[in-house]
Amino acid sequence: MRKPGFALLVLVLAAGSAIGLSACGGSGGKEGGTLTVSYASVDYLDPALSYTQEGWTAMYDTYLPLLTYAHENGAAGSKVVPALAESMPEIGNGGKTYTLTLRKGLKYSDGKPVKASDFKSSIERLFKVNSPGSSFYSTIVGAEKFAETKQGGISGIKADDKTGKIVIELEDPRGTFTNELGLLFAAVLPAGTPGKNLSADPPPATGPYMITKSDPGRGWSYVRNPQWAKANSQVDEVPDGHFDKIEVKVVHNDSTQVNEIERDKTMWMQTLVSADQREKVVNKYEGTQFRVEHPINIYYFWMNTKRAPFDDVKVRQAVNYAIDSAALERIYAGSLAAAHQILPEGMPGYKPFNLYPHDMSKAKELFAEANPSDRDITVWTDDENPNDEAGEYYEGVLDELGFNAKLKTISGENYVPVVGNESTPDLDTGWGNWYEDYPHPFDFFQLPMTGEGIAPTGGANFARMDDPKLSAKVLKLGEEQLGSEQEDEWAALDKEYMEQAPWAPYGTNTVDTFVNSEINLDNVIFNPTFGHDLASFELK
Repeated sequence: MRKPGFALLVLVLAAGSAIGLSACGGSGGKEGGTLTVSYASVDYLDPALSYTQEGWTAMYDTYLPLLTYAHENGAAGSKVVPALAESMPEIGNGGKTYTLTLRKGLKYSDGKPVKASDFKSSIERLFKVNSPGSSFYSTIVGAEKFAETKQGGISGIKADDKTGKIVIELEDPRGTFTNELGLLFAAVLPAGTPGKNLSADPPPATGPYMITKSDPGRGWSYVRNPQWAKANSQVDEVPDGHFDKIEVKVVHNDSTQVNEIERDKTMWMQTLVSADQREKVVNKYEGTQFRVEHPINIYYFWMNTKRAPFDDVKVRQAVNYAIDSAALERIYAGSLAAAHQILPEGMPGYKPFNLYPHDMSKAKELFAEANPSDRDITVWTDDENPNDEAGEYYEGVLDELGFNAKLKTISGENYVPVVGNESTPDLDTGWGNWYEDYPHPFDFFQLPMTGEGIAPTGGANFARMDDPKLSAKVLKLGEEQLGSEQEDEWAALDKEYMEQAPWAPYGTNTVDTFVNSEINLDNVIFNPTFGHDLASFELK
């Protein structure tokens, strides 16, 4: 997700909404009422543009692709299942042809029918809006040409609105394409949906919930999709949900979020409990209102390999030696476990290694050998705790190494769009993380480590890493079905990339589920790709 799945979201409800919730029956397992939530930030409420777990959580039960990920916890949630399609795709022509059939009778929340051709226009819209996920679908025949011209459509997608049949032709086999058809980027929207950011005016929904109001930076609201029970609940892989409404408010203050949960004014906070409050929350609420989730992710500091001083591999290696993961574990107050490579534990191909054990003397020696002439650098991070503290730590390490580092902290909702924009000045180095989009090592290399993740806007390759030899290996392996031989090759590739040191990885993080006393914690689903499943929240 993921994505640069940055700093997990936080939404909180207004007092009036909280009162409305209590009035509808606080406990006893009743259906209906209002779920109140707090988020810290979200990048977009447009399925074509969001590339954070915050956004994907917000739209998991709103915009459905032909396929989706099972609404389950843990490994079971990594299974791809049919959503708007009747069944899983038939794959032929040596892995280059995918055939699916749209379910009959589906409708958007505005009452208009869902058509097979809407899938084609939805994929084309990705390229029109310069979606960060467009690279997942660029191997469709005609997609690259359409990306350049924005005219004529994508010839490799054929759709028959009478039968619902959809045929997708790929230029080359792609071992991860079934997974990618289940991502939010492939959500089906009505033909004619404007090719612009619709976060303030979200399009009609196909899932059990629809967004009725959105005020970017402040919050948004859901109600039940009136067409779900009438037409779309045939998608039995997606739950109906328990609440009639969901109210989300963006709250940046960590203490406020926790206090609102403890006072039963907010039912769930999507963000991490801040480091300074974590021990108290764990000791008091673990097992009853608090639970730790273990998504597959990696946290790192990126270095822009295309501009001095980080175009010198010795400088990048020096930074890796200078980073002390133990210090960062303390900053994250026990939620983070040290890691030193691109592939995280739990991902196929993972084999632990550490090329750069913490050694400031070695770091300074390499730095002196490189002797960079440009030592004035900008360090980027977001304002969400403890990422802001990690950025401060990184600034201090770089100063100790010999740089004149200047920290630039920006809001969480703007971080990914700003750092992923090629026109942003002074993109030298900074904080980042990557959450699993799907359980395949290709996901941790294609966009974060090859030219496919470098774009004028919406880029996911913050390090601007694009080594031709390594990129070719990534793309070749991505065409193959995953087996033990391929896992060994991914493990070797992980080490090759770390020898080039575009990142200084420092750990894998956990995610919190913290609910108020009214919510049944045991029934809350945390999907490894989409995060918390809003449709799984219910009263005790």
